[in-house]
Amino acid sequence: MRLLLPLSLLALLSACSQHPSQTIKSEIEPQADSTEITQVSFDETQFREDIKTLSSDEFEGRAPTTRGEKLTLDHLTQAFKAMGLTGANQGEYLQAVPMVSYTASDAQAVNLAGLKLKYREDIVLGSRHDNGGVDIKDAPLVFVGYGINAPEYDWNDYQDIDMTGKIAVMLVNDPGFARPESGLFNGRAMTYYGRWDYKYLEASRQGALGAIIIHDTAPASYPWSVVENSWTGAQQDLVQSKETQAERVQVEGWITLNAATELFDRAGISLKNLSDRAANSPVNLPLKQNADIQFANKAEYANSYNVVATLPGVESADEHILFTAHWDHIGVDESRSEDKIYNGALDNASGTAGILAIARQFAKQAKAGNPSKRSLTFIATTGEEQGLLGSRHYAANPIYPIDKSVAVFNLDSTNIYGRTSDYTIIGKGKSELEQYLIAALKPQNRVAVAERRPESGGFFRSDHFSFAQKGVPAVFAGGGSQPVDEPTREYKAKMKEIMKGCYHNTCDEYRDDWDLSGALEDIAVYYHAAEMLANNVDWPGYYRGTEFHSLRAAKSDESAVTAKLED
Repeated sequence: MRLLLPLSLLALLSACSQHPSQTIKSEIEPQADSTEITQVSFDETQFREDIKTLSSDEFEGRAPTTRGEKLTLDHLTQAFKAMGLTGANQGEYLQAVPMVSYTASDAQAVNLAGLKLKYREDIVLGSRHDNGGVDIKDAPLVFVGYGINAPEYDWNDYQDIDMTGKIAVMLVNDPGFARPESGLFNGRAMTYYGRWDYKYLEASRQGALGAIIIHDTAPASYPWSVVENSWTGAQQDLVQSKETQAERVQVEGWITLNAATELFDRAGISLKNLSDRAANSPVNLPLKQNADIQFANKAEYANSYNVVATLPGVESADEHILFTAHWDHIGVDESRSEDKIYNGALDNASGTAGILAIARQFAKQAKAGNPSKRSLTFIATTGEEQGLLGSRHYAANPIYPIDKSVAVFNLDSTNIYGRTSDYTIIGKGKSELEQYLIAALKPQNRVAVAERRPESGGFFRSDHFSFAQKGVPAVFAGGGSQPVDEPTREYKAKMKEIMKGCYHNTCDEYRDDWDLSGALEDIAVYYHAAEMLANNVDWPGYYRGTEFHSLRAAKSDESAVTAKLED
């Protein structure tokens, strides 16, 4: 099995992931020995207590390699141990994840085309190098469209240009967002080519000295405050070989749309006109302006940890169904004058509390004499906020073989807005695993729907993606957009206003008035879907035309679809 999909293949197949045939296939029932669903209830008081504890000020925002991590690991380990789950790592609950933290100085001297930019206010830059700092002088600036090299789309923004010693300036997202009617890429649904991590890596492959993304709220799917809060302070990464690290751009970051517009004006170019051109065809254009960038940069090395606990199966114990949720958040920002702690209650104390609730229920069933045939493994990952670090490390260094990992159910920010009549599957139409969710929805009289904003690239932004890249069917689902009744609709509108702007901000704190009934229903869907899969011999796969079909193919084929249509 290949360890990583080539990016060109990844985006090519992503463009096909919503092919109409997948909608037909989504109606095929899961191959389960029984679809009978055992009725269970989840302890809301315990669920709330876990969210409240993990997101308390005492846990200091749960940043990796901090005191907050130690408290978090202790809480999770004790919880899994109390349930009777075993430590997956030769009896231990922790899996070390070697990390390096890069901290760029707040005192940054940034001069682009004679324009002196203010750190945080206009630009945020960093460096993933252990060399003491960045000292760039007179580096040519080059606009490279969306910064994409995708042969399968006949698209190369770096065509015929040598980027050695130059700084690439590029747009966020991909051309499909700007021109959804054009058929380019995947329309408004972001491909991996639209993600910031791809753009920095591609600029590195092109030999660029630096890479700067122009932030724009709509195509980025988040405001500048998220960049300011998430990309300042210590930036963590997995420890890389010296050879791999040497290939990385020296400086990378974001610039506001306003500052970028002024930068292009100084070059005598309309950013808007050039952006329109970049959405229609590949483009690169030297701005005939230079950059001077200086700041100190510190690198510190330390292990962070995934927490991995297993409830062994009684028949096929070597086959594992995985649950993932990231325990980490952003930590503490001492530069803030008021609230300094990013508590991360919704993101993702709620998801971590969710896998604890599911683990407790499976453990309770096992103690009552109803154990699962397959093993169930729960992974609370580290470093998701810094680029899926913990899940990437586990997927590359699995405690249990990847080819024995049946499926992944990922929880990230559960539903705090009350019960819904629908249920959102991010990237709907990718794998047969989704059919287990659909079957589990039936007792709740809910329907599965695709996400409303596929342009945000949600499928590529959470821990399940690390496993999907290895071919393991993985789902990221929950919540919905349709409240079950008018009181819930009114509550949701009120709570949405309260939580506005709290993503990756200090106001993401636990509230006693959260309506968690919808979250508990969503957790039940995951539980029952996994219960069915854990007690049969099915191996779900990815549908033809999706990114990961070649890694683990779906069993259903066109003949099965034809038969379904003829019924």
